[in-house]
Amino acid sequence: MEFYDVVHKRRAVRQFKPEMVPRDVVMRVLDAANWAPSGMNMQQWEFIVATGGKKKQLGECYAKAAEKMFQGVDEARRKVMVESAREFNGAPIVVVALTIADPNPFQGKMHQQSVSAAFENLLLAACAEGLGTCWALGPLLEEAEIRRVLNILPEKEIVALTPLGYPAVEPPAPPREDPDLTKKFTWVE
Repeated sequence: MEFYDVVHKRRAVRQFKPEMVPRDVVMRVLDAANWAPSGMNMQQWEFIVATGGKKKQLGECYAKAAEKMFQGVDEARRKVMVESAREFNGAPIVVVALTIADPNPFQGKMHQQSVSAAFENLLLAACAEGLGTCWALGPLLEEAEIRRVLNILPEKEIVALTPLGYPAVEPPAPPREDPDLTKKFTWVE
């Protein structure tokens, strides 16, 4: 798939097929993440790939977070959302992106941005492989529990999570707020 096709095709996938992604495909996706640019070329990312029991434990964390996120929502809809979170929408894999926890605001921002670049590479590579992802921050409402489940040390900061798997549904493209780049683009000389 051509690069611009991948950029335009990538979507937040929220329904997955249960079939496992082959390890070599996951490793190609992680390799793409590893080639991202990084501040001072520190390559300050780390990824945890969770499957099986660990993914199930993460799902319980996400379900607790979803309970908080969807308070006040219609009870039937809230139940569906919590159960979807518990299963990461059926994805067989969850990838957690970490970076260095740094009290220096400049260094912390550099680490966050570097890992965000790597995470975007991961999302695009997954799309190119026919996989779905969804950049997820909601589970971090239960960050302490996620840290416990994955034994993440205080020296590390969780940047984001994504389910990873084969999409059960291809979501349509959401409309762009500024498709002609007339409002969100300024060229100065």
